[in-house]
Amino acid sequence: MIDFGTKAETLQKLENQLSSATVLPQVCISLQEWRNGRSNLRKRLERLSWCSSRLIVRSSAKNEDSQLASNAGKYISLANVKGESAIDAAIDTVFASYQDTDPENQVFIQPMLTGIVLSGVAFSIDPNNGGNYIVINYDESGKSTSSVTSGTGGSLKTYYYFKRAPFEAPEPMKSVILLIRELESKLGSDKLDIEFAIGTDERLYLLQVRPLVVSHEIADLQEQAGHLERIYKMVESAQGGKPYLFGNRTVLGVMPDWNPAEIIGIRPRPLALSLYKELVTDYIWAYQRDNYGYQNLRSFPLLINLMGFPYIDTRVSFNSFIPKGLDPIICEKLVHYYTSSLIENPQSHDKVEFDIVFSCYTFDLPERMARLHEHGFTATETDQLESCLIRLTKQMIDMENGLLRKDLEKIEELESRRESILNSSLDQVSKIYWLIEDCKRYGTLPFAGLARGGFVAVQMLRSLVATGVLGETDYHRYMASLETVSSKISQDFASLSQQAFCRKYGHLRPGTYEITSKRYDENLDLYFDFSSRREPADSQTLPFSLSLKQLQRIQELLDQHRLECNVLTFFDFLKLAIEGREYSKFVFTKSLSAALRIFDELAAEHGVTTEEASYADIRIIKQAYESEMDVGQLLTATVERGRERHAGTLQLTLPPIIACPSDVWAFHQTEFEPNFITMKHAVSNVTFLHEHPENLQGNILFIPHADPGYDWIFSKKIAGFITMYGGVNSHMAIRAGELSIPAVIGVGEQVYNRFSRAKTVEIDCAGKRLNIIR
Repeated sequence: MIDFGTKAETLQKLENQLSSATVLPQVCISLQEWRNGRSNLRKRLERLSWCSSRLIVRSSAKNEDSQLASNAGKYISLANVKGESAIDAAIDTVFASYQDTDPENQVFIQPMLTGIVLSGVAFSIDPNNGGNYIVINYDESGKSTSSVTSGTGGSLKTYYYFKRAPFEAPEPMKSVILLIRELESKLGSDKLDIEFAIGTDERLYLLQVRPLVVSHEIADLQEQAGHLERIYKMVESAQGGKPYLFGNRTVLGVMPDWNPAEIIGIRPRPLALSLYKELVTDYIWAYQRDNYGYQNLRSFPLLINLMGFPYIDTRVSFNSFIPKGLDPIICEKLVHYYTSSLIENPQSHDKVEFDIVFSCYTFDLPERMARLHEHGFTATETDQLESCLIRLTKQMIDMENGLLRKDLEKIEELESRRESILNSSLDQVSKIYWLIEDCKRYGTLPFAGLARGGFVAVQMLRSLVATGVLGETDYHRYMASLETVSSKISQDFASLSQQAFCRKYGHLRPGTYEITSKRYDENLDLYFDFSSRREPADSQTLPFSLSLKQLQRIQELLDQHRLECNVLTFFDFLKLAIEGREYSKFVFTKSLSAALRIFDELAAEHGVTTEEASYADIRIIKQAYESEMDVGQLLTATVERGRERHAGTLQLTLPPIIACPSDVWAFHQTEFEPNFITMKHAVSNVTFLHEHPENLQGNILFIPHADPGYDWIFSKKIAGFITMYGGVNSHMAIRAGELSIPAVIGVGEQVYNRFSRAKTVEIDCAGKRLNIIR
């Protein structure tokens, strides 16, 4: 067994001891030796004929790479050093970087490795959660051996491999995994952090190995293997033909259709997940799709729960976007095409309706459908699809008898029904039960319709840009001109008293479905600073207007595409759909927030804290309502089960897209194509809500996932914001457009984590660039 020493000592012990990798030779010198004289070092370098070669002078401080702290990147290493004077200067510089005069501190010198084709860092345990994964972060650019550790690599990739995966990884990941396993054996540790490189000679070089400092308890390997085996079998069984569904396979994703990753996160607590399923994705979503002219999928849950990870079954989703009346042969071909397109373009997983699916008629639809001809669709088939989509879309645009107004009326009814329940003498269980039932019937059901209308409205607006009738500036001005609930928050914050503001907006929570997320009226001082408010500045955005030529051209398009409405009716639809979506969301969350508050009170009466209540399953309310079962016992049992299951969830890592069952065991983290909102530019320091919620002004804010409850951030005069998850049509995207705040929505976990380590970042929305400044 080899014991860890300093960075240099550990590598020296491993030199010529590994069968899976090469360790470069080295010359090591302590600070004491360097002070006593430099001639000895020169002689050693001369014997190796290194004096005229390119070398790397590397740090090896005593407090570097210890069992308690790695101090990774704290000290300097200098590459491409050549010549005696340059070597001396480099050694002085490295020692000086320690700011520590311990005579046993070291510097070591190695030949400069050239001809790199791949370099990276690998962990033998997932350092983020203690999961039993080998995590390999690498760069194939070949620019340097430090592009991953420095964060300068432009094409970084991350590969996860579960330690008991039933298959070998592909090369070159397989070679790195074999090296990790050999090092675990020789060093007697399963917590390792290594740096490696692969040369043009295809040799794997070990550049560094140190103890991996993991703050989490390491997960039980056998238990995790059991979880993944069950997930694998469920994903496997989901493939193949299914009754009443078109398509012979499925892809699971955390963002397509209803975006669970954005709304409740990728590892939601059980109460939030069960509420989202109950209120939206179990059957409410399908009822409204059916009402709006799409295929009837009422018996199919949209969201699949894989050990607490919320995944959308895209085959179900794709079927639900097929308009009624379409020939079954075309339906089958469409679902196959949609699924194949998502597999080939995983970066589109958060924008499938824009990039992949044909869910409504738009002015550029005939041009967009041309790609179907390249995939075996006949002109007759695309003409039939076009006709069905025209019929469906006309039904939505119809402002006299259309569905949108009816759904708005239902939302208005929810207001009075909620007050009736809250003011009644019903017991707590009954109040929660009826708040949720009414929220489904009169809240999320019409909201689902209005959200569909809002999506169609945005797609039609974007098609006016695609056809050249509107410019990007016109589009952003129109979005900024809309008066949504979100825009009113800023106005009301400036004008209303604290009490009046709380009465209107107090029910909102940053995490709409999360009981531990404080309502505005429970922690108002955190969210809003009433002492420093002032009248909002006049908008810098010019008002939206259309020229006579644009009006004429839009009317020509409406006539040409047989949509049977005039320009005024068309823009009435756009306004009603987009504003109605935001308003209906605002209203139904009042009932949801009230139900959560009463659930919290009910839990407290039975000795269950708010934190513990977040692990409950909302279905116990129905059990308690329709039976004599003891609610306290139901609560205690569901909390215990939920907490245990969620602990397992936190230590698992699954990909955002599962295209085949084997992805459960090993996968590359998907690179996403982020959504840039506005045409603005910002350079500022990075800040996080959980670290400095009181100091956001002028900074670029990082938010893992966001929903309407995060509107309070816009009162803080942020310079811009970046989210891990979210779509181009999400609430936060619309809000950023309204306020002309530069934002990057849905950058993905890999990019988010890399950029969140920066101090200063640049958002260039017009150029669609996100850069680390420092």
